[in-house]
Amino acid sequence: MTPVAIAVLSLSMSTDAFAAAVGRGASHRPTLPGAIKAGLVFGVIEAITPVIGWALGMVAAGLVERIDHWIAFGLLAAVGGRMIWEATRARVEEESDAPRRSGRWGLIATAIGTSIDAAAVGVGLAFIGANIWVIAASIGFTTFLLTTLGMLIGRAVGQRFGKIAELLGGLALVVLGLTILLEHLGVFGG
Repeated sequence: MTPVAIAVLSLSMSTDAFAAAVGRGASHRPTLPGAIKAGLVFGVIEAITPVIGWALGMVAAGLVERIDHWIAFGLLAAVGGRMIWEATRARVEEESDAPRRSGRWGLIATAIGTSIDAAAVGVGLAFIGANIWVIAASIGFTTFLLTTLGMLIGRAVGQRFGKIAELLGGLALVVLGLTILLEHLGVFGG
C-alpha cells in the first residue's frame, strides 16, 4: 500500500473512535490527562485488532489467492457501508446509554466496540500482502490523536461532528476497497 493509502486507511479506521470520543467528551467533559488516557486506550486497542485480523487472514490467504482482491474489497466496503449507515441513522438510544458507558471498563468496552471493524480490515490486508506492522502503528497513532482531540472538542461541538467524521471515514473505506479491486483487475496502475 502507498503512504497515501495507509494514511486514508488510518484516518478511516479512526473516525468511529473519534465519533465515540466526541460523544464521550460531550457527556463527560474530560481534562487533558483524561483525554490523553482515553486516546491511549483507543489507540492501543485499535492497533492490536488489525494485527489479529491480519493473522487470521494470513492463515486463509493461500486458500483464496485468486479472489483475495474481491475479499479485500468486500470487507472494506462492508465496514465502510456500516460506518455510513451508523453515521446516518438516528441514535436516540445512545443518549440513554451514555451514563452506563462511563468509567474505565466503559472506556475499554467502547474502544473494543469501535475497533472490531479494524480486525475485519486486517483480514483484507493479509489477502493483499500489506505490511501490517506499519499500518497497525499508523492506525494506532492516528486513533490516539483523533480520540484525544475528539474528547477535548466533544463538549464544544457535540455529537453531530462525530457523525460527519464517521460518514466521511466510511466513504473513504469504500473508495479504498474499490481502488484495491480496480488495481488488481488492472483497470488502472498497480
